[in-house]
Amino acid sequence: MSNVLIELKGLTKNFEDQQVLKGIDLNIYENEFLTLLGPSGCGKTTTLRIIAGFDEPSGGEVLFDGVDISKIPSYKREVNTVFQKYALFPFLNVYENVAFGLKLKKMDKSLIEHKVTKTLKLVGLEGFDKRDVTKLSGGQQQRVAIARALVNEPKVLLLDEPLGALDAKLRKEMQGELKKIQKEVGITFIFVTHDQEEALSMSDTVVVMNEGIIQQVGTPEDIYNEPENRFVASFIGESNIMEGHMLDDLLVEFDGYEFECVDKGFKKNEQVEVVIRPEDIDIVEPQEAKIQGVVKSIIFKGVHHEIVVETEQRDYTVHTTDYFEVGLKVGLKFGPDDIHVMYRMDWE
Repeated sequence: MSNVLIELKGLTKNFEDQQVLKGIDLNIYENEFLTLLGPSGCGKTTTLRIIAGFDEPSGGEVLFDGVDISKIPSYKREVNTVFQKYALFPFLNVYENVAFGLKLKKMDKSLIEHKVTKTLKLVGLEGFDKRDVTKLSGGQQQRVAIARALVNEPKVLLLDEPLGALDAKLRKEMQGELKKIQKEVGITFIFVTHDQEEALSMSDTVVVMNEGIIQQVGTPEDIYNEPENRFVASFIGESNIMEGHMLDDLLVEFDGYEFECVDKGFKKNEQVEVVIRPEDIDIVEPQEAKIQGVVKSIIFKGVHHEIVVETEQRDYTVHTTDYFEVGLKVGLKFGPDDIHVMYRMDWE
């Protein structure tokens, strides 16, 4: 495990009478690609801005290498930020944009040239030195902004929804590029997004936030396969979420039937919530499954069909490459590994 680089301890932030961060505790490690993920207004950008030094916390500490930097101005911190709006200087060419910060530091001209050339090569803009930034594509402008941030050799790069302005194809390309760049420079990236696919495809660690509170921290696989509560399960991908009871270790009841599962450690008969992902459900003959229903709708999604099956208790969403006619009576089958049991929140 790498060393902890940034520690957020009991971080709070109030804007007038609204509390947007409600006690954030988080460790961020050296060389980690960490993503703050959540809906608009969840506090992810505020958290990033506090790390950057653009906003002061109302309470708590921001430790960098063990030193509290809460009161240190942004320009003295070993972090650089890339924004969604790239904030490039339109009157400077690519080279001059990237070199701008180095020139302010009055660095030797030959050293500036070496650093800028190396950084432009890193972001795939070798030979673009003299180009007019206003004539570049959105993806190329984004790379210039990243190069300008990286050329100063920060310990941490902060990225605030940097791919939001790009079209879908370019966004996918840049996701791969960002991950590659992060591995090559070997520094910590803290990335903010509301896009689940972005978070899952690039990150070492995903921090899911909602209403100023961290809901879950984990690897992309953990977040997707083992959501800790209803919010995470519904926000990350699609889910069938049912109320149920944990009858015993490895045995759960929902929708009127008992099912073997792999979860344990709950109280007997504890009220729980059960998640089954749409891709983990098989559509079978009615007599082969406990839960039966009728195909209500089918939508072709490209790589799979999204099928809604209406049962006595609820509608289930199923993702499958097979086609089933609307109105067909079917069974829904899943195994113990496909069932994920969560602690129930806000039981009423």
